[in-house]
Amino acid sequence: MIEREAPVSRALVIHPASRADMARADARLEEASGLAEALDLEVADAFILQTRKIDSGRYFGRGKMAEIGDLITELEANVAVIDTALSPIQQRNLEKAWNVKVIDRTGLILEIFGQRARTKEGVLQVELARLAYERSRLVRTWTHLERQRGGRGFLAGPGETQIETDRRLLNEKMAKLRRQLDEVRRTRTLHRAQRQDVPFPTVAFVGYTNAGKSTLFNALTGAGVFAQDMPFATLDPTVRAVDLPGGTRILLSDTVGFITDLPTELIAAFRATLEEVREADLLVHVIDASDPDRVGRIQDVESVLDAIEAGPSHDQAMIEAWNKADRLDEEDSEDLAITVQMANLKAGRPIKLALSAITGMGVETFIEAIERALSTEDERVEIHIPPQDARALAWLHAHGDVLASKVNPETGATTLQVRLHPVEAGRFRSQFPELAIPQGIGEVEDEDDF
Repeated sequence: MIEREAPVSRALVIHPASRADMARADARLEEASGLAEALDLEVADAFILQTRKIDSGRYFGRGKMAEIGDLITELEANVAVIDTALSPIQQRNLEKAWNVKVIDRTGLILEIFGQRARTKEGVLQVELARLAYERSRLVRTWTHLERQRGGRGFLAGPGETQIETDRRLLNEKMAKLRRQLDEVRRTRTLHRAQRQDVPFPTVAFVGYTNAGKSTLFNALTGAGVFAQDMPFATLDPTVRAVDLPGGTRILLSDTVGFITDLPTELIAAFRATLEEVREADLLVHVIDASDPDRVGRIQDVESVLDAIEAGPSHDQAMIEAWNKADRLDEEDSEDLAITVQMANLKAGRPIKLALSAITGMGVETFIEAIERALSTEDERVEIHIPPQDARALAWLHAHGDVLASKVNPETGATTLQVRLHPVEAGRFRSQFPELAIPQGIGEVEDEDDF
């Protein structure tokens, strides 16, 4: 039997942009082409189309739609990627006019997510988002089943139309997926509760897709998470324990990348996963320093964080890791160094650091910054432990940073000065209420004076 290669789909990529959006148009077109290539589409041509008025039925005017149709025929393309959100009627009319498959931005991202999801939760989330998207695009394309009878004989009602049947089947599938997803979410909630019982602060990586989050995550953890120069290389969150140089153990979480105009269906479907971001003690916003559109993409990430009630605007500590700094030329490197230096002089602003996960440049400084950021909220407490409470003494040595220790030779009681994370301090108070540790003693004395 002779195996034949599957035919390659040739795509025409169009980024419609208003006059106000032209500043980011080049970056958006490059991104749309990258998304198409991530789906193994051969990009035959890509261009920006400035739009003045949007047609409610076809998105483009008749003249422009005819020009694009001629170009599709000339390029022998069989897919048209329109880098914007199309209404169901617009998508259907364009497909009829051009006689090719039309994919809008939402459909493109959903398709990539569908290919990349690996865990059970990720697959369920993407499938639910895809069905929600398809439900709004149901049109009657069957001619063999115009109507189905509702029962037997002439007394039966007209029954359902085919589109009603399809919508009902989709609703049933979505209901089943939601039940399955609820089960998986309950499991995730239990796992999160178990991690909270372990007194380790959590750090979550966030950032625009392809900013290098997984590469930086691997550099810190050696986890071997799939990382490649492509959008949405990884979708499923990964959590690893990491020991910092100062002895603090943290839980590091690598999360899904954000993107401009992230479909609302995906934000809703991935809300359970994004809760890992919202509940983290510290966020690390990984930024591609070499990206010419980095300012706009920083704003895109911040808007998604606001949508899930996370980030500095919601009193959550954050570090900005300007990754891929090794790709900058000398002038841009100097500009970034000045930007970082000036930003770190402003109190209350996120710490900014330049680094390269590939070369290791600045990674040690980055780790030190994580440790400092996590220690700013630590409680420094003085605790007197009777000799019979050896379990409490062992707990503090295991979960806190013991700065000074002194044993009373007459009573055998131990007095400790300990630095504890607020979560750990709360757990100690709940487990050993009889010791009644204070709420903090400020700066710790030198051990010699203790």
